[in-house]
Amino acid sequence: MLLRFMRSLSEFAKFFGLAFSALLPVVNPLGSALVFLGLVGQAPDSLYRNLARQVAVRTTLFFLVVELVGTALLTFFGISLPVVQVAGGLVLASMGWSLLNQQEARPNPNASSVTGCIVVMLTLSAHASVKSMSENVTSHAAILAAVVALSLIIFISYAYAPKITERISPQTAHGILRIIAFVLLCIGVQISWNGLQSLIRIAMSIKS
Repeated sequence: MLLRFMRSLSEFAKFFGLAFSALLPVVNPLGSALVFLGLVGQAPDSLYRNLARQVAVRTTLFFLVVELVGTALLTFFGISLPVVQVAGGLVLASMGWSLLNQQEARPNPNASSVTGCIVVMLTLSAHASVKSMSENVTSHAAILAAVVALSLIIFISYAYAPKITERISPQTAHGILRIIAFVLLCIGVQISWNGLQSLIRIAMSIKS
């Protein structure tokens, strides 16, 4: 019983760290807070907190829908999970490489960042659905917990955007983003490799 609990805890911690690290550079709360500050301008602290709360809640709901519906849609279209791992991992690696080589911070929210979030969640969802039922439940719970933690950071970053931007320069935020981008690159390569291994095993079993 204890061994099973420790294994589940380890799996939870693994996927929590994986999901949080993969989503953080795409969402980029610190960089987005600069844009948020520019849009809101001079306003009472209560307005910042109210808007930040709305953004955080909607972010959680958005990721929740993608997480719950994503794998079902892929299955409906007949796309196997290993293929999603390979393709999604390559996209994550490409995003990490692009962020790593970005010369200056560009935190402008646009359609590509939303697409990036969807791709990350679909890839994570597929990566968390390749084991037993109990392990899959633990993995998906960890991903959702990471989403909640990320939404909390979004709330803090947006609610206290004026104070945060006074203490953290854009250069510092960009430096932090580059470090996380390298982690995202490594995550993408690892997920692609796991998917490729699964495809190789399937091909070998068919031949035999």
